[in-house]
Amino acid sequence: MIKLKSQMFEESSESLSSPKIYAQIFSFIIVFFIIYILEAIVPSVISISPMMQEMESQGMLDGSRAINLKNSMAIATMISASPKIMIPSLLSTVFGTLTSIIYCRNIEVRPLSSMGIRKKKFFPHYICGLLTGTAMMTAIVLLSVAFKVNSLSLTGGFNTGIILLYLLGFLVQGMSEEFIFRGYLMTSVGGHHSAWLAVGINSLAFSLAHIANPGFNFLSCVNLILFGVFASLFMICTDNIWGVCGIHSIWNFMQGNFYGISVSGTGNTESVFRTSPITSQSWLSGGAFGIEGSIFTSVILAVGIALVIVKISKSKKEL
Repeated sequence: MIKLKSQMFEESSESLSSPKIYAQIFSFIIVFFIIYILEAIVPSVISISPMMQEMESQGMLDGSRAINLKNSMAIATMISASPKIMIPSLLSTVFGTLTSIIYCRNIEVRPLSSMGIRKKKFFPHYICGLLTGTAMMTAIVLLSVAFKVNSLSLTGGFNTGIILLYLLGFLVQGMSEEFIFRGYLMTSVGGHHSAWLAVGINSLAFSLAHIANPGFNFLSCVNLILFGVFASLFMICTDNIWGVCGIHSIWNFMQGNFYGISVSGTGNTESVFRTSPITSQSWLSGGAFGIEGSIFTSVILAVGIALVIVKISKSKKEL
C-alpha cells in the first residue's frame, strides 16, 4: 500500500485532542451538530413564510390534504430551490468554516496550517482546483450525453446576476464542507492514526451527511464516498486545503448553475444549460439526486483517485 507523510498530520499530532478514535468521532458529531444549527438559522427564518403559503395553497392547512413527510419534503425542496432561499442558505455555510477553524485553533489548540491553511501558492492551488473541478464535472455530463442518458440544451433568458450570486454562494459552501470534513476531521484523525483511516472516516462522514437529501440511494452514497476519497488524497498530495476548496465549489456550481442539474437532490435552479434525463434508469442519470448519483460520476471519480495516487507515488511520499 502506498504511504504518505503529510506536514498537516505532523502538525495535528501535537494538538490537545484525544488520540482515541471514538473520542475524536464523538467530538466531531457535537461540532457538526453545532454547525448544522448555526447554518440552519437564516434559511429556516426566511423559509417559514413561503413554506406556509405553499402548504395553504395545497390545502394542507385546512385539512383538505393530508400533511405527511413525503409532501412536506417535496414542498421544502421546491421552496429551498428558490434563489431567495438557496443563495442565503449557501452563504450561511460560512459558519461551518468559522466553527471548524475556531474549534481546531482554540479547543484542539493546533496551528491553522495543520488544517491545510497556507499562504504559500494559495492562488495557483485554488485555480488548479477550479480547473480540475470544472474538467471533472464537464467530463461526467458529456459522457452522459454521449451515451444518450441525458440531453443538453441551452437555457434561454437566464439571469446572469443570479448565476453570479450562486457562484459566490458555492464558493462559500464548497469551502465550508472542505474545512469541516477535510480541514478538521481528516487532519484531526490523521494526526494520531494512519492517513488511510483518516481518509476513510472523513469520506464516510461526508457521504452520510447527505443521507436526508432527496434521491439519496446506494450509488449516490458510494459516489459521495469516492468524492471524499478523491478530495482527501488531493489535499494530502498538495498539503493544503485551497485546491480541494476550489474543486468542491466549482463542482457544485458547474453542476447546478452551468449544466442545470440538481446538486445532491436540492432541485433545479437558474442555469446556463439544462441537462434532462432521457432514460428512467436512475443508476445512469442519477435520478432525483442528480448526476452525482450516476455511474458516470463513479467512473470519473475512480479515474481521479487513480491519477492522484499515481502522482503521490511519483512524488515518493509515503502512506
